[in-house]
Amino acid sequence: MTTEAILHNQVIQKAWQDPSFKAKLVSNPKAAIQEALGVSLPDHINIQTVQETPDQFFLVLPANPVEQKEEDKQVKYYW
Repeated sequence: MTTEAILHNQVIQKAWQDPSFKAKLVSNPKAAIQEALGVSLPDHINIQTVQETPDQFFLVLPANPVEQKEEDKQVKYYW
C-alpha cells in the first residue's frame, strides 16, 4: 500500500470515528487534514469533501497524465 493510500485511509477512519473531525473535513478539508495529520497542503491545491450515501456513489476520475503539464507530473500527491 502506498503512503498516499495509507494517509487517505487514515483520514477516512478518523472521519468515521470523530464527528467533529468529519464536520471540519466537510467544511474546511485543508484545515482538518493539517490539524489531524500535521500536513500542510499548498495554496494551489483544492480539496473538496463529499460523502456517499447508500443510494449515492461518487466516481472520481484522476487527471489524464497525457493532458498534464510536465511539472504537474512530477508531484502526484501532497498527503
